[in-house]
Amino acid sequence: MAKILIVEDEVDLAELISSWLSRQGHATETFNNGDDALLELRQYKNIYDLLILDVRVDGKSGLDLCKLYRQEGGLAPIMVITAQDSLDMMEKAFSLGADDYIGKPFHLKELEVRTEGLLRRGHLPDTKSFQIGDIELDTALRQVKKKGQIVHLSPKEYALLELFLKHPHHIFSAEEILRRIWEADIDAMNDTVRGHINRLRKKLDKREGESIISNIYGVGYKLNS
Repeated sequence: MAKILIVEDEVDLAELISSWLSRQGHATETFNNGDDALLELRQYKNIYDLLILDVRVDGKSGLDLCKLYRQEGGLAPIMVITAQDSLDMMEKAFSLGADDYIGKPFHLKELEVRTEGLLRRGHLPDTKSFQIGDIELDTALRQVKKKGQIVHLSPKEYALLELFLKHPHHIFSAEEILRRIWEADIDAMNDTVRGHINRLRKKLDKREGESIISNIYGVGYKLNS
C-alpha cells in the first residue's frame, strides 16, 4: 500500500482518481487548493510515497508545489497532470523535479499503470516479501504467515504490519500512523491506532517474550527487529 497525495481542482475528477487508486489498495489524500496541499506537505512531507499534481489549481499551482517540495527535500515521485499538453509544459515540469507527466483527458487505467511504475522507481522498497522472526508478509499475495500458517488480518492490520516492516527503524507517532493508514476525513483517533496495534500484537506475538511492536513512551510505535 502506498500513500498518495492528489492535488486536483476538478472535484469530480479528484474523487474519481482517489476512488480508482483506493481500489488498487492505496491510501489517498485529496486537495483542491494548492495552498492547503503545501501546508499538508510541510507538516507531513515524509508520509507520502507519490504526489499527483494538477498544474492549474487555486492557490499554489501544481508546478509551484513541485518546485517547493523538491527545494524542501521532498523525495517522493511526482506526476504532473494538465490540460496544457505541450512540449514546453512537459519540459518545465521535468525541470522543476517532476518524474512523469500526463495530459488531460487520460484514461484511469493509464494513470494506474504510470502510478505503479513511479512507485516501483521511487523510494518504496521493491521487495515482494518481508520477514521478521517467524512472521512473513507477502505483498504480492497480501498474505501474512506465522510459522508457515496463514494469519488473517483486517485490511488496516495488514497495512500497519506492512508499514512497520517497510520502515523497521522508524518510530511512528500515532498521528503519523493515522495520516498514513486512514483517510483524513475518517473519524479515527489515537485510540483507533492503539486498538489496531493491540489486535495485531495478539495475532502475531509469541506467548512469552518481547512484542513485535514496542510502544516508545511519549513518542510512538516501533518494530522490534
